[in-house]
Amino acid sequence: MTTTTSQQELFRFLEDRFACAQACADCALACALGASLMDPDGPKEHDLARRKGIQCAEACEATCHVLSGQPEQSERRIRAQLEWCRDVCLECADVFDRHPGAEIAAKTSRTCAQACADFIATLR
Repeated sequence: MTTTTSQQELFRFLEDRFACAQACADCALACALGASLMDPDGPKEHDLARRKGIQCAEACEATCHVLSGQPEQSERRIRAQLEWCRDVCLECADVFDRHPGAEIAAKTSRTCAQACADFIATLR
């Protein structure tokens, strides 16, 4: 492997890491807003959507912290965090799909899940 190839791989890794962190930040905000739109006195489905939205926002926030942390973190820790975030985002998107007005949060959750999956693919 040449130095140029190594530098290109490093740049790609950092770009993917940043894109994933940004997607997580966007998702955290969208899910928190989506959850706040759910009527707390509404049907049980609203309660599930609120809980999933909050859970997704927390998972994304935690993932942002991991991705912005020290670069020498173990790959295993980063991978586990990304997989957890991806799974929570997909669950949240599925729940928000059933609620009119939560389309943006559902779409943002799916975008974040894909960013996590893309970044996982760059890990060895």
